[in-house]
Amino acid sequence: MATCPECEAEIEVDEFDVDKGDQLSCPECGSNLEVTGVSPIELDLAPEDDEDDDDDLEDDDDLEDDDDDADEDDEEGDGDLEE
Repeated sequence: MATCPECEAEIEVDEFDVDKGDQLSCPECGSNLEVTGVSPIELDLAPEDDEDDDDDLEDDDDLEDDDDDADEDDEEGDGDLEE
C-alpha cells in the first residue's frame, strides 16, 4: 500500500509491477503521481509536462510564416485581376 501525497488516500500498488520513475494516477483525487521509491512504495506528485506548450508555440510560428507567404501570393495575384 502507498499513500497519495495530495489527498492521503491509500493506493494499492504492487511493488513488483512498478519501477522508480513510473507514473500513475490517484483513483481518489486524480492527481498524477510518480513512484519515487519501490521498497516500500513511495509516491510523490509528478512534475508537470511543459512539452505540449512548446509544441504549440512552434506550430504558431509555422502559421505566421504561412501567412506571410499567402500575403505575397495575394500581391502577385492582384496584378492579374487589374488587367
